[in-house]
Amino acid sequence: MNNAKGVPAERWFAMTRLDENRAKSQLAAKSGAHHSSITNMTIWGNHSATQYPDFYNAKIGGKPATEVISDHEWLQGEFIATVQQRGAAIIKARGLSSAASAANAACDTVHSLTRPTAAGDWTSVAVCSDGSYGIEKGLMFSFPIRTDGARWEVVQGVPVNDFSQAKIKATENELKEERDAVRELGLI
Repeated sequence: MNNAKGVPAERWFAMTRLDENRAKSQLAAKSGAHHSSITNMTIWGNHSATQYPDFYNAKIGGKPATEVISDHEWLQGEFIATVQQRGAAIIKARGLSSAASAANAACDTVHSLTRPTAAGDWTSVAVCSDGSYGIEKGLMFSFPIRTDGARWEVVQGVPVNDFSQAKIKATENELKEERDAVRELGLI
């Protein structure tokens, strides 16, 4: 993006849908609900071990995930760690990446960006930050995204509690460190 100044920033995105799909799968398995009933799942930040799968705003069958799953220790611990480390776990178990899951997530991302988002829902996509939620402008960062099928927008006003803010800040800091390392190499 930084080396293709002629392409508008809103045309660049990075996938975090694979992580969103993994988070929905974990919530579905824990709650006994079908994965299609999981909505409002946001992956904040980077596709890395610092990403934050936001269970506080996720819904299961229209109810807050924290009401359906009362095990908040699991949500704040094992759930987050499982989503963050799922790719590494697959590689360790299979000796291969999860290429088919990633390909499916790529299709899901394109589908989500080219069709209107269901009322009241959103999806996760890393886009060039416009400063929303206090994230440094210009960072590629995953936010809750809504689209009308032609243009996307960052969903504004999603509640972010102290726990979530700390997780979001950690993933933002990692992205800044990565950007600064690339800058030191003279690549941007």
